[in-house]
This record gives sequence, structure tokens and C-alpha cells, in this order.
Amino acid sequence: MRNKFLGVFIAMCCFLAISVPLAAHHGSAGYDMDKQLVMKGTVTDWLWANPHCFLKFDTTDEKGEVAHWAAEVSNPIDMTKRGWTKHTINVGDQVTVTVRPAKNGASVGQLLKVTLPNGQTMIGWNPAVR
Repeated sequence: MRNKFLGVFIAMCCFLAISVPLAAHHGSAGYDMDKQLVMKGTVTDWLWANPHCFLKFDTTDEKGEVAHWAAEVSNPIDMTKRGWTKHTINVGDQVTVTVRPAKNGASVGQLLKVTLPNGQTMIGWNPAVR
């Protein structure tokens, strides 16, 4: 009986040790969840890769200077379920991008949606869409 209890205890400790880093990885603590930025920009890269896809684009800030942005979305499998492909966005496309910006003011964000040159809107980061 004591050995069974010890085995269950060790298994629970191992499970907890593994689950904490997983939750930390998928957190959104770096993004301002109460703010959304909408920007028009030119696509410079569309990285279709694990563990996350990234949209890189250039936009002009209020001072007239070019700002280089990177917006993170989910992995290719999740994005495919939302209708995306690795050819949905192409370098040079003029797009309208909505992001949750980084809290530290860096030009990075969590991609919420993109309006493509043809007017189609694609949903980016949305945990409700699986």
C-alpha cells in the first residue's frame, strides 16, 4: 500500500513539473490584452513554421518613419483549421493588420486579424477557433 501511494505521489509531482512550463509557454503575459492596434503595411515575410507562424510587415509610424513589425500567430495546423495556407499572404502584399501590441513597446504583437489585398479578412490568434 505504501509503495502504491509513493508511486502515485511521484507521478503527480512529475505531471506538475511538466505542466507548469507548458502553461508558461502559451501565456500572453507579454502582450497588452486590453489594447489593439490596426495598421496598414507591406508584408516583408510570412513564416509558416512550428511552433508559431509569424507575419513580418513594414508600416509607417506617425513620424513618417518605417517601423518593422513581427506578429505571432498559432502553429500551421491550427492556422489551416482557420483557412490559412502558407500562400495566404505573399511578400509585397498591402495588408491591414490588427495586433495586440507588446507591453514593452517593441514592434511585436499577437496577430488578431489581417485584411488581405482582395478584401478578405483572415482571423489570426483566437483561442476560441480550433
